[in-house]
Amino acid sequence: MILVSEASRLLGRCLIPASKSHTIRAVLLATLAHGASIIRNPLESEDAQAALTASRAFRAEVETTYEEGAWRIEGIGGLVRPPDDVINIANSGTSCRLAIGAASLGGGYSVFTGDASVRSRPMEPLLAALRNLGAEAFSTRGNGKLPVVVRGPLRGGRTAVEGFSSQFLSSLLLCTPLSAEGAEIHPVDLRERPYVEMTLLWLDRLGIRYERDGYASFRVPGGQHYEGFDCLVPGDFSTATFALCAAAMTDSQVTLQGLDMQDCQADKAVVAYLRRMGADIAINDEGIHVRGGELRGCELDLCDTPDALPALAVVGCVAAGETRLVNVPQARVKETDRIAAMRSELKKLGADIEEREDGLVVRQSALQGGLVEGYGDHRIVMSLAIAGLVAKQPVRITTAEAVNVSYPRFLEDFQRLGAALRLE
Repeated sequence: MILVSEASRLLGRCLIPASKSHTIRAVLLATLAHGASIIRNPLESEDAQAALTASRAFRAEVETTYEEGAWRIEGIGGLVRPPDDVINIANSGTSCRLAIGAASLGGGYSVFTGDASVRSRPMEPLLAALRNLGAEAFSTRGNGKLPVVVRGPLRGGRTAVEGFSSQFLSSLLLCTPLSAEGAEIHPVDLRERPYVEMTLLWLDRLGIRYERDGYASFRVPGGQHYEGFDCLVPGDFSTATFALCAAAMTDSQVTLQGLDMQDCQADKAVVAYLRRMGADIAINDEGIHVRGGELRGCELDLCDTPDALPALAVVGCVAAGETRLVNVPQARVKETDRIAAMRSELKKLGADIEEREDGLVVRQSALQGGLVEGYGDHRIVMSLAIAGLVAKQPVRITTAEAVNVSYPRFLEDFQRLGAALRLE
């Protein structure tokens, strides 16, 4: 359990850990590549370890102690053989969906499972698309969720794919270049588009050919291959969201380092969101500088940034007037239903908050203390922890261990900045 013992202001510098989304893509691509790849500054977290679990299951040679701060992966050259055992993907939905696509390239059966949270998340849109492209892919319980079984080889062809999670499309874009015939992919109601751009950036970097008609269709020739690479993983804007929001809504001065505003990560938009709410944020070569001050509510379309919803809901409690977080129904099918969870837990702390089908409406509120549930969801836990920084009494958050999914240094970094929080 995390205890936030009193309201706090933050002061100092913080080096943001590496991007989870980039790290997972790098691991899966290195696994499929010919030759060795070096991944520098990878994220050391449970989700990244889940990607490495899949890599080893596909018989890539993984060295996590190759150099300080670098992993080396000797790839399988696209030759996916059936794993010796079930692949337990733990809590990582991204690793699971990308690895399912990779498994469809092999001629034997691969079986995927995970923890209770990831077993509740939808997989059927990806499984259906893979079936359309010639693979065998099904849920063992017939509910479109884990455990699932996948067998290739992926032939190719034409398919539509639902887009309420961008991970379905990203998985297809990563595996279809290695299929025999290639694929024509038509996303339906695509959300989280910057994450697709991240996947395409990796294809560009590795010389993969494709054609696109905006986000309406993607044509990927088959018979291609990945070569080993050497990459540096940038800092994670999704992780930085908590420090950005905490500093903006308290009497704080914080500099965040290791972030690249030129990178395609979706959650760099949080900087723009907070500026719209009146935050004092400056960007230069030293980092992103945030000075706390008066904030005002506004409407934010989070279609492309569902991971930002929990932290921004907390900011809405501090901002004058009303904050509307809209167009983000996919936030209900993450590690937990984040819309319902944040409404429930912030209300326990005294927030004036309403749940809508596609988001939240939050009005300025004086947060009190209390015991709140983290739902085993890293982003819920960390968001409630920053809520404690503005609460009038202590706040206790359950399932503190969930932070290890994406930000194992969360407590250490925030304590260093002056937050009065600790494990209890």
